[in-house]
Amino acid sequence: MGANFIEILRKSHSVILEKWVDSQSNIMTYNDDLISSQEIREQAEELLSAFLKNLNVDNAGNGDAPEFDEVVEALSDLSISRAKLGFSPKETGVFVNGMKNAIMEVLEAELIADPATLYAASKQLHTLFDSFNIVTFETFIRGREEVIIRQTDEISEISTPVIRVWEGILALPIIGTLDSARTQVVMENLLEAIVETGSSIAILDISGVPAVDSLVAQHLMKTVAATRLMGAECVISGIRPEIAQTIVHLGIDLSNIITKASLAHALRFSFQSLKLEVKKVQIPANR
Repeated sequence: MGANFIEILRKSHSVILEKWVDSQSNIMTYNDDLISSQEIREQAEELLSAFLKNLNVDNAGNGDAPEFDEVVEALSDLSISRAKLGFSPKETGVFVNGMKNAIMEVLEAELIADPATLYAASKQLHTLFDSFNIVTFETFIRGREEVIIRQTDEISEISTPVIRVWEGILALPIIGTLDSARTQVVMENLLEAIVETGSSIAILDISGVPAVDSLVAQHLMKTVAATRLMGAECVISGIRPEIAQTIVHLGIDLSNIITKASLAHALRFSFQSLKLEVKKVQIPANR
């Protein structure tokens, strides 16, 4: 029985492939903006060939069989690539189930006169594809997590720009909540900029930080300490009245750190420290 239905599937390789590919162009989840029909055919051919090549009587109902390592690898590559392209879990799952549906169509047509064999084969194949669906889902989630982590890193880089506002003066406006991971990015960007520019003053502007608690204050103090180790003075600006009250209520000691109410005040302090004088000069209009 087992050898019979497996032989039917191998002889029907091209028929199964065509049914599978055709089904993908007719379903609502097909998205040709993300992947071409040629790429779909190539993925389907790779996965179907690996499946039929390794399917045998002993592993027909066991997705964990070592013979299916090639199938699992193909499923993993497919799921991760689709996650990175922006496909949804449903779209990815529908594609993999398309192979099962095409296989079942062929078996139903070939074994219509032998319901017992059809039932036994269907039971094994459904169990097998349940296992493949788990692999698909798990690897898709892993691929989506990689995308999220990469995007988070990119956003962190964008949201922590170090600006050279004057020769010897850097400013780093911080927007949003400070956590350990973001503090590390802030610190690395700031220290690298100090080395590259030879600046002696760095301004951390926290006017865009919604709230300051003991953890945020600790992160700020670590950044200040690291900046000083690089031979630069660190000034914290953007201390709003409500943040000042919070710091006092929490008993956080910032007495050894230079703080200013605004970025303008921090710049004025920086100019004075570097013995720079900025004057407003009235330029006569051209006549």
